[in-house]
Amino acid sequence: MTRKNPKVEEADESGIEVSGHPKTWAAGVPGVYHSMQPALKHMGVGRTGKTLLALNQKDGFDCMSCAWPDPGHRKTFEFCENGAKAVTWEATPVVIGSGFWAEHPVSELRERSEYWLGMQGRLTEPVYKPAGEDHYRPVSWEQAFTIAADRLKGLASPDQATFYTSGRTSNEAAFLYQLFVRAYGTNNLPDCSNMCHESSGWAMGQTIGIGKATISYDDFAKADLIIIMGQNPGTNHPRMLTALEEAKEAGASIVAVNPLPEAGLMRYKNPQTVKGIIGRGTNLADQFMQVRIGGDMALLQAVSKRVLDAEAAAPGTVLDRAFLEEHCEGLEDLKAHLAGLDEAAVLEATGLRVEEIDELADRYLRADKVIITWAMGITQHKKGVATIKEIINLLLLRGNIGKPGAGASPIRGHSNVQGDRTMGIWEQMPPAFLDSLGKEFSFDPPREHGVDAVETVRQMRDGGIRVFVGLGGNFVGAISDTHAAFAAMENTELSVQISTKLNRSHTVTGAEALILPTLGRTEIDLQETGPQFVSVEDTVCAVHASHGTVDPVAPGLLSEVAIVSRLARHVLADSVHADWAGFEKDYDLVREHISHVVAGCEDYNRKIRQDGGFVMPNGPRDSRTFNTPTGKAMLTVNELEHVERPAGTLILQSMRSHDQFNTTIYGHNDRYRGIRKGRDVVFVSPEDLAELGLADGQHVDVHGVYADNVERVLRNFRLVSYPTARGCAAAYYPEANVLVPLDSVAEGSQTPVSKAVIVRLERVMAFVEEPTAAG
Repeated sequence: MTRKNPKVEEADESGIEVSGHPKTWAAGVPGVYHSMQPALKHMGVGRTGKTLLALNQKDGFDCMSCAWPDPGHRKTFEFCENGAKAVTWEATPVVIGSGFWAEHPVSELRERSEYWLGMQGRLTEPVYKPAGEDHYRPVSWEQAFTIAADRLKGLASPDQATFYTSGRTSNEAAFLYQLFVRAYGTNNLPDCSNMCHESSGWAMGQTIGIGKATISYDDFAKADLIIIMGQNPGTNHPRMLTALEEAKEAGASIVAVNPLPEAGLMRYKNPQTVKGIIGRGTNLADQFMQVRIGGDMALLQAVSKRVLDAEAAAPGTVLDRAFLEEHCEGLEDLKAHLAGLDEAAVLEATGLRVEEIDELADRYLRADKVIITWAMGITQHKKGVATIKEIINLLLLRGNIGKPGAGASPIRGHSNVQGDRTMGIWEQMPPAFLDSLGKEFSFDPPREHGVDAVETVRQMRDGGIRVFVGLGGNFVGAISDTHAAFAAMENTELSVQISTKLNRSHTVTGAEALILPTLGRTEIDLQETGPQFVSVEDTVCAVHASHGTVDPVAPGLLSEVAIVSRLARHVLADSVHADWAGFEKDYDLVREHISHVVAGCEDYNRKIRQDGGFVMPNGPRDSRTFNTPTGKAMLTVNELEHVERPAGTLILQSMRSHDQFNTTIYGHNDRYRGIRKGRDVVFVSPEDLAELGLADGQHVDVHGVYADNVERVLRNFRLVSYPTARGCAAAYYPEANVLVPLDSVAEGSQTPVSKAVIVRLERVMAFVEEPTAAG
């Protein structure tokens, strides 16, 4: 039974409540409560049971809230709090009725929060906003496809269109999408990876020949040491806490490197165990290194230098000489470079004590099997690529790649961002992939590299891109330099969004705009040949099927595969040898083509139906083979450069609240950091507040400090005294995106530098009304 247009209470930011103390443990009974309460409230008992009991199960659907892998032996409740919230968000029976669009002009929707927009319910019919009008209006599917096709076919060049992809898109939809785009004639395929883990792909591709994790799920329990850098698993991928608990029980030590103390790095109360319910749970981090923002590269170099010094003191006893000689290059250059490392510069960059760095180095030297795992606290820096190369350096020195319990582990946040890239969603796919694609479908794919996410904004701004098509996601909400992104999108002729629910990108549009509603991953996908399933690839290269389990929220919804196929038919007709109508009817036909085009996916239809799916080949992990120009892993020399902080400023990072997934806001509380009823806060250490002449509870304007002199500011944010690293601050994403200049990007990867924003805080003086003469 569906409901329409719920009444939504917006947060009154003046009523923010701050406990003043971050939590020291994650999950437990509160995690269960906060998982189930919204699910039962918004979906009811029946729909809650059908969805949550099928979440991450072998015959169920893959969770859309992160790319964390599934264990071989799964529990009945193989989901976390944020997974339950993500399912509730998507599978809610609340829908947007046709009358909504007449009641709410686009200009009004633009003033609403992301939370309010998402809470309006599921999109159920195509809508179109004509040029010069302020309202969407319902149209038929045929009208919608005709409008989009006419505008695309009317462009002077295919490169005047760009085709964005969200990481929750399935392998099947992603493969068809990139085929359609390349058959149309462009490689303009930006995706969400451009904004998050592109630095990982660049660094790992150049050093070990693959941009993916070199471990499996089981390796965590086999490791002697796990170093967690720049991530917050308690909020962003909570099921990782179970793997860390298993590792601790097997004898591993864990080191957390992060500017903020995070509950999920300290102690875990597993709600599926007795000690997690009535006991203390499991202490996770044996060492917490509160590094200054941007100091990770210096820390890694310092540890590698200590490893090399230990080898020099006892030759032949520290480095894995056999591995280095057979599989690696660049050791002598690295030794020469690190010999001149300035210890004082390291301490300045990291904010750490010598003893802390020595302790980490000792842990690394004692460990035979080491995993280093990281997320966007590492990637979203100017030196993000170089920092990840230093992670690889440290691992290679003692042979910690290509053996059980050891390896490099970037943790992807979007559920299938890795699979999208495997399927060809990248503006720079290698010639071998394009050759195979062209041969399979009898056409010559374009070879010139397309635009990434940042370049998409630049070209929309400058008039080079006239049409934007988004397969999922919330592009203008997610990208840096919010005002520049808004203006760029408004400069296009047409924006098309394929979506399940409303978000900011539906309110900031081209002259014309289309919204095409799609099925969610939770829903049964019934096509002409019967129920269909899709597939996804997780963060450790495991590919598995995903089956929807509940009825769609409304009749007439199309799947992503169907939408892409129909759009391609309208735009391309028969210009390539692709059975677009057949693809919509039977997804096995799509997978058959994938098996011919995508390396590692041979015999896809059989392998995806195996129990648990299959694992993609991975040279470094499987056989210590490296697809680099020399065929060897590369130790690299990287010049140290830490983030400079002018006097009177702080280095700010953006981060997610516990009550959100990417730009999707589930509520206004951040339970683990002690924030309730609001998001307009900036976290600053008590020492920095005192130094700046500020105090907890005061309100400030947060100004970005950059040489371009463009005003970028967050207005009237509440200061929260918080145990951040000295000289550092934090605010929530996506609100803080407004502070990040479009051209502030990581070297090489062009990832927005969202974790090192130089800011100045200016106190907002409270307005006091002057007394009247009578008063």
